[in-house]
Amino acid sequence: MIKVEENASLKALNTFGIDAKAKYLCRISEIDQLTELINSPLYKKEQHYILGGGSNILFTGYFNGLLIKVDLLGIQITEETDHFVKIKVAAGENWHEFVQKAMHNDWGGVENLSLIPGTMGAAPMQNIGAYGVEIQSLIENVEGIDLSSGHIRVFSRDECEFGYRESAFKRGLKRKYFISSVTLRLTKNSHRLNTSYGAIKETLNEMGVTDVTIQKISEAVIKIRQSKLPDPLVVGNAGSFFKNPTISSSQYETLLQSHVTMPGYQVDNQNIKVPAGWLIEQCGWKGKTVKNIGVHPKQALVIVNYGGGSGAEILALAKKIQASVSQKFEINLTPEVNII
Repeated sequence: MIKVEENASLKALNTFGIDAKAKYLCRISEIDQLTELINSPLYKKEQHYILGGGSNILFTGYFNGLLIKVDLLGIQITEETDHFVKIKVAAGENWHEFVQKAMHNDWGGVENLSLIPGTMGAAPMQNIGAYGVEIQSLIENVEGIDLSSGHIRVFSRDECEFGYRESAFKRGLKRKYFISSVTLRLTKNSHRLNTSYGAIKETLNEMGVTDVTIQKISEAVIKIRQSKLPDPLVVGNAGSFFKNPTISSSQYETLLQSHVTMPGYQVDNQNIKVPAGWLIEQCGWKGKTVKNIGVHPKQALVIVNYGGGSGAEILALAKKIQASVSQKFEINLTPEVNII
């Protein structure tokens, strides 16, 4: 039988550490519990929101509805050959803990995604990515439960409609499906080692690594992320607050005339991706503190809660950052964080 908490504190359920509350909170650790919840009068009456690890969300105030916490656990090998393994992972499994398990078993593909906070269920929704790898390249399928009927549907990779930090689950299927599990296809040998993005090669050299393996890449990525990003257990944050914007090549060339050091990465023949952190830093926000919140001194893309800050204050700061970048560069920053 499902248990529903009333006026529930969300402080421990979001990495910003925002002390918000929800009218109702229900934790789902078994599929049958979700089916029971869907058929309940409470579910039919209240607006609802599905919460994973809380690492990519900003609560801006009281949530006047039903918050559904994903606590499904379980990891199962569904197919295995000499060259690859398909692994079905429940939505509530911690992402980085799964990556560590993959490294222990010498399963390749996820090493560049080490130390990304959050749960497995949120990974395809957000199409998480880092250091030249996006999870869409590893996904075999995503299992979802229809929130209107309770029926299970399996989505192929193409049906997920992946894009940069988004998917069909953030667009047309938003709030229509509860992601219950994700099946990944990982390599068992002949791993494709991706060391060309960011500071991975440099960090491997600093580590004295001569024989590059997926385990060593994972260690390098962890070292880089720990040097740049604050630990949410120490300082409240949700990682990158904004997406890196994509602009036209012509706009980029025009901006280079007045901002000669502006970095850019070719997306295709017509578009360039510009690091949002660089844009924010150029506007003078890096390291700036406003009362109990601020912009991290080592990574301008990260907004932090030093303790006691509210979601409304963080949102106000984010809007000021957006306005200044728009004014200086005529580039619009889009939040990567889900704002509730």
